[in-house]
Amino acid sequence: MNGPVSAVLFLVLGLTLAPSAPAAPPAIAQTEINYLLGFIESCACEFFRNGSWYDAKKAAAHLRDKYEILAMQDRIQTAEDFIEEAATRSSLSGQPYQVRCSGDKAVTTDQWLRDILARYRAHTALRAPRPRRGALGTDIAGPDRSLSRPA
Repeated sequence: MNGPVSAVLFLVLGLTLAPSAPAAPPAIAQTEINYLLGFIESCACEFFRNGSWYDAKKAAAHLRDKYEILAMQDRIQTAEDFIEEAATRSSLSGQPYQVRCSGDKAVTTDQWLRDILARYRAHTALRAPRPRRGALGTDIAGPDRSLSRPA
């Protein structure tokens, strides 16, 4: 087969078999994950992984590396995915990660991070602008949205 038909067939097969770039997690997930990583890095806690305790900076660097690998594999779409896939247990041993802060009893990073995420979301929800009520009960989404009045 030669000519335009073979060129089209080659193009279709090439596009079908070519690896596609993984999609980045949605912006809101990236923002939440970056918040969690920043929180971990700046806290005064210790993190237990595979039999050893690590400071917060080393723990954050390790989780950031895991996140980047998992995101490239398109396995992270939400902050919950990040917690479950990257920050809950060791990929090597399967042992759960733990965290202890200020001499408190160690807890699993799974629940600790879910609590931090819930507080972050509650805080950002309180700060989010609320829709204003417009004329005749219509909502105004922003300054560039005009109201139409009934004739």
